[in-house]
Amino acid sequence: MRSDFEESLFGSNLIGKQLRVRTLLSSVLCTLLFTISQAQSVRPPLSAAPLFPNAYSLKETDAFSFLVNPAALANTALLTGGIYGERRFLLQELAFYQVALCVPTNSGQLGFGGGYMGSITHSEGRAGLAYGRKLGSKVDVGARFNYQLIKIAGYGSASAVYVDAGALLHLSELVHLGLHISNPTSARLGKEGEDLLPVGGTAGVGYEVSPQFFMATEVQKILHQELSVNAAVQYRFDERLWGRVGFRSATSTYYFGLGVALKALKLEATASVHPQLGVTPGLQLIFTAKVKEQ
Repeated sequence: MRSDFEESLFGSNLIGKQLRVRTLLSSVLCTLLFTISQAQSVRPPLSAAPLFPNAYSLKETDAFSFLVNPAALANTALLTGGIYGERRFLLQELAFYQVALCVPTNSGQLGFGGGYMGSITHSEGRAGLAYGRKLGSKVDVGARFNYQLIKIAGYGSASAVYVDAGALLHLSELVHLGLHISNPTSARLGKEGEDLLPVGGTAGVGYEVSPQFFMATEVQKILHQELSVNAAVQYRFDERLWGRVGFRSATSTYYFGLGVALKALKLEATASVHPQLGVTPGLQLIFTAKVKEQ
């Protein structure tokens, strides 16, 4: 039979082993979910699904639109900015935050954007500077230069610079086509260039059916990933209140949003649902320097 000392020592070792196993499993799970979450983001990689539709509209363009397609900057005539945050699959380790600022100038519009996702163990950050302008009344063009940094505890960090470019074609006041290409130069992470950043593009269309109803869809293709079709519809109940629903085929993810406008501020709550990983709640706040005159 074991002495009290042996029982205590044995029990302590057993508890220690259990704690180490739990820590290891937790680390593996967070790493797996982080990887899956990154794979869901086609615009490499920090761009939330509910933010994509407004890039294909003249009336609905907002501070985040140029993060989807830099050409959308050409339609932001006012100083505007915003912040968006979400907790992917309700996990603190996968918290995601994104900020944007659009500044109009006499020769075009400037955009500043940044994003952060992860925790102390795994994290990814991105900052970018964009420029967009109109080429006549039918065509808008834009480009964005990005700096990306990835950190993994115990493995160090890696960074890279890459570029995005886009164009919007306004077939009429109601129908708008968009093209976007990301990382066409095949930029890679790390000193040895062992990790290729996502290379791909999107093609989409927006249709402003009426002052109240707007719909948009896009096809996205990233190298070595399956094709994805993203679609969304938005309805304005009045000038201050709107709602939207959408989906992304590549991950079978659905999302919902409900927003309200308070003078120069817009607040929108969102939620996306993944069939296996669960719910991702989000919150978006956008401000403009002044309200357009009606």
